[in-house]
Amino acid sequence: MSDETTKSILRDAATSSVEEPGRKHFFRSENRERPPLTRCENCGTQLSGKYCSVCGQPAIDYRRSFRHVIVDVLDSFLNWDSKFFATIGLLIARPWRLTNEFLAGKRVRYVHPARLYLLASILFFFAVTYWVKSAHLHPKTLTPGARAEIEVELDKEKLTPEQRANVEKALKILPPETTGKIERAIKPKETPTETPKTENATDKELEAKKPDRPVVEFGKDSASSANGFEKWIEGHAKQKLGEHGTNLQLFLITMISNLPYMVLCCIPLFAFVLKILYLRKRVFYIDHLVYALHIHTFAYLAIMLIVLATMGLNRTVSGLLAGWIVGVLWAIFAVQIFLSIRRVYRQDWFMTVFKFFVGGFVYLIVLSVALAATFFITLAMP
Repeated sequence: MSDETTKSILRDAATSSVEEPGRKHFFRSENRERPPLTRCENCGTQLSGKYCSVCGQPAIDYRRSFRHVIVDVLDSFLNWDSKFFATIGLLIARPWRLTNEFLAGKRVRYVHPARLYLLASILFFFAVTYWVKSAHLHPKTLTPGARAEIEVELDKEKLTPEQRANVEKALKILPPETTGKIERAIKPKETPTETPKTENATDKELEAKKPDRPVVEFGKDSASSANGFEKWIEGHAKQKLGEHGTNLQLFLITMISNLPYMVLCCIPLFAFVLKILYLRKRVFYIDHLVYALHIHTFAYLAIMLIVLATMGLNRTVSGLLAGWIVGVLWAIFAVQIFLSIRRVYRQDWFMTVFKFFVGGFVYLIVLSVALAATFFITLAMP
């Protein structure tokens, strides 16, 4: 930095630090306005606007009253906020237009595709994880007969309706080891024997007498005939899922936490599929990638909105009408994706329909392989 630039910066600092007599230099009078900055405080370049033309640092003087600082912060936040909601609204209503606007160079008014995808991905998988945590996935192994005996014993006790409801709720969510102990305690002398089919017994009655099978059951006789890979899968599955699927919920949560990385790796593959399908249009790969980010973000947001609408409709509208409305929402979701392909790549209807189904089928295979890989990776993780 030259001597003249240094002197100019020092002159600005000295001028702005002049205070009234009797006041400390660390504070300034509230009724006096500091002169605007003439040079960048970072690199010393002469300022010609709100930002430095060399390093890009904003020309903001933070040594002002707290009121001015709050105004600047709110202004920055509201500007970002309006940009964010404008992007989200356009993405949901017309996802193709957001891609076309970005590729045409009109980018300052919208959020960057990568940042938008990251935010939507975090919200989507957080919602999925919350749903899995709230769901009761413990297997039920009590037989109908054992459950009926427990009901008889509960009738003998003087329980309040609230206490009875708590007991019944506990019976539904107990792990299989505990329910098995309860069943053995109720019927200690009973041995599992096959119930003969009599003339008076119906198939439904015999089916009701059979014990409920756990969610996950590992065969004991299959270990001798299994190869090394099957033994490896079975061993890790027993370790991760539990002997009878008691850790199924924890395994699903762990797997869902790995899904964002899987989908993020699939997005460049989706862009590559589009590159192959539209090879003759000579579109750059980065353009396909921008569209892939936008359409995945649209899918995340649309699925969350449809699920929320389904939950609200199930509580307020009759079942048949709610089903029809949800079906129409999913149809609109598919039509939006189809129209986005049609209006971004601008081909005729026949080729758009053909490439829509071919590309969707290929990408479905890619997602299936990636999901299987995520499952095995989750099993192999310590």
